[in-house]
Amino acid sequence: MTGLVLLDKAEGVTSFGAVAQVRRLFGEKRAGHTGTLDPMATGVLPILLGRSTRLCSMLIEADKRYSAEILLGTVTDTYDVTGNVVSQCGIIPSKDRILTALAGFRGRIMQTPPVFSALKKDGRRLYDIARSGGTVEIEPREVEIKELNVISVADGILTVDVLCSKGTYIRSLAHDIGSALGCGATLKSLRRTQTGGFSIDMCVNAGELSENPQKYLHSADLCVAHLPRVTVTDNQRVRYLHGGELFLNRVGADEPIGEGTLCRVYDREGIFLGVSEAIGEVIRVKCLVFEGE
Repeated sequence: MTGLVLLDKAEGVTSFGAVAQVRRLFGEKRAGHTGTLDPMATGVLPILLGRSTRLCSMLIEADKRYSAEILLGTVTDTYDVTGNVVSQCGIIPSKDRILTALAGFRGRIMQTPPVFSALKKDGRRLYDIARSGGTVEIEPREVEIKELNVISVADGILTVDVLCSKGTYIRSLAHDIGSALGCGATLKSLRRTQTGGFSIDMCVNAGELSENPQKYLHSADLCVAHLPRVTVTDNQRVRYLHGGELFLNRVGADEPIGEGTLCRVYDREGIFLGVSEAIGEVIRVKCLVFEGE
C-alpha cells in the first residue's frame, strides 16, 4: 500500500496515535506523518503509507499555517492550558498595545522550545525530563514568522493567524507574546490550517476515513505536485529503478530544470517512480517510491 492520507487530526489524539489508526485501517506497517501536532492541537496532518514515507522529509520542511487562541493573563508550565498555572494577571493590555508588541515577532526571531516538548536532550525527551522533576537548559533557535495577523481580541483571548517555518512552537510564541505584554499568556487552542500545500478543506476526519479508507487515499505524487515533471523511456525506467543516473537532455521535461532542482519522475504509462535532483548534466535518484520491479 502506497499513498497519502490527509487527516484532520482530532483534539486529544497524539500524532503517533493518529498514524497508528491509519496504519491499521490500511493494513500497512510503514506509515509516517509530516510534522508533529500536540495532542491538544487539531488540523492538517498528512500521513504517508508504504514507500511513500520516503517523501516525509520533503513535507516536514514545508511552512505551516495555524489559527491560534492565546489566553492573556495566564502563564502555565507547559505554555498551554493543559499545564499547571504558574501565574495570573488581571490586567489585559489594549488592542493597540497588542498590535505594537506583535510587530516584534514577525520575521526571523530566536525562540526557545517549551520544556514540555518531544525534543531530545542527551537521548531523552524533554517532557520526560520535566515530568521526572529534572531541569535542562534549552538553547534558543532561529525560526521565521512569515505572517502574524490578529483575527480578534475579546474577553482576554487573542486569536491570531500564523504562517511560520518548520520547527516553530506556537506555544512558545504565545508565551513570549505574553512576556512582551507584561501580563503573561498561554495557548488556549491550536488548529493547523495548512502545510505542504495542503489545506484543512482537503482533509478528512477519523470517522469519515474509517467508513471508507480507500476513498480518501491519494496518490503519493500529490506531495510533490509543485515540482517539475520528467518522463522517462522504458529503458531509462529500468536504469532509474536501479538507482542509475539519467542524462537531462535525454528525458522528457515539462519545463527547464536547473542545477539543484528537484523533479518528479514518471514512466511512459504515467506511473510515479520517485524524486530526483539535477546535478550537472544528469538527474540522480533522491528517493524511489514505485514498488514494482
